[in-house]
Amino acid sequence: MAEVINLEEARLLIAVKKGYRNWKDRFKEEFGLGTRLSQISWKTLSYLALGSVKANFYLHDLIMSHKNMGSGLEFNRLSPTKKMAVVDQYLFLLDRMRFECMKRLEWLESYPGEDLTLVELVTRFDDLAPSLQVRPPLLSKNHPDYEKYLRTSTFDREAFVRKLIPKALSEIQDSATTL
Repeated sequence: MAEVINLEEARLLIAVKKGYRNWKDRFKEEFGLGTRLSQISWKTLSYLALGSVKANFYLHDLIMSHKNMGSGLEFNRLSPTKKMAVVDQYLFLLDRMRFECMKRLEWLESYPGEDLTLVELVTRFDDLAPSLQVRPPLLSKNHPDYEKYLRTSTFDREAFVRKLIPKALSEIQDSATTL
């Protein structure tokens, strides 16, 4: 009896394999369809969250592989429209990675999208991003600025958390150099 193959699922698995091929070589971790940010090692997450030019490649590669745009190495050859689409997704993923770092630093209780896989964040970006971006991360009750955070409007809470990112990046950089 012939086996029925779900073509959409097969395409997705191929994109996942392509999107993570450089990640596996560089980071020496396993990544797959179900990988969430919470499952990535601190060393890898902090490297990506710092947003260096070298780190950008890995996110571009993941996004471009899932969008059938080629390799991250080809980012600069994309048309301006496609390049902008990749940059939008890159910034969205970078935010989630930085929020995950802040959660691990115990600065955040939670952040929108933490329950989703990286693949979902990329493949469903157009559907997910608008609803995730309007919901602010929840600052930890143990954070020294928690009372100030509570006094801000819901609308201003995302900006409040974003203002903490430079300090978080400094902490991430300090801890990354000790690994």
